[in-house]
Amino acid sequence: MKKPQGETAEALDQLAGEYVLGTLSTEEHEAVRQRLDEDGELRSAVDAWEQRLLALNALAEPVTPSARLWSRINRSLDAQQPPQPLRWWQRLALWQGMAGAGVLASLLLAFTLLTAKAPAPSYLVVLAAPADSAAGWVVQASDRRDIQLIPLGQFPVPSDKVLQFWTKGEQWKAPVSLGLVKPGEQYRVSSDDLPPLEANQLFELTLEKAGGSPTGRPTGPVQFIGRAVKVL
Repeated sequence: MKKPQGETAEALDQLAGEYVLGTLSTEEHEAVRQRLDEDGELRSAVDAWEQRLLALNALAEPVTPSARLWSRINRSLDAQQPPQPLRWWQRLALWQGMAGAGVLASLLLAFTLLTAKAPAPSYLVVLAAPADSAAGWVVQASDRRDIQLIPLGQFPVPSDKVLQFWTKGEQWKAPVSLGLVKPGEQYRVSSDDLPPLEANQLFELTLEKAGGSPTGRPTGPVQFIGRAVKVL
């Protein structure tokens, strides 16, 4: 798979995210895997997505594989005879095949454990800090037309500041505020008054003055930012 002419940074990042989440078709996945050997920019984007999603492992308790699954793992490993250790993205297809649903299933399992019987999300967003790409929050949107913001840790906010939640579709003229968020607490907001959610939709948290932005637009520094990936 050669790099498409005119491919934007946003399109490349979305492709990397879909690859890591396992939402590509078998043919698309294989094409990206082959492209990784020669495309340094795509490798960097895939590495960044892996680092963002590592924090999600803490959301799900470890589960001991069944004897049947271990047997499949051993057979798959016996059939693999690589000349050198494989990078994690080269192992991804193997692990997806063994697990049945791959990375995406693991992520959705984590969310299910966390949200207690909530439906699987239609869109997933990992909000990362611009400075170091560390994952801080996860956004999931379900078919129930609501948006849930899930913290992955505690983040100090000055007493005279607040976190404000924003979203913007690619064709929207300006971001729309989704409300004020308390650090370390889950937040849920209805999306009934918004246009339909879409892949690559921008979500971000900014640091604003107490009471929120006085202009209805983001005015403070971006604390966490990410784009939506369709998972179902």
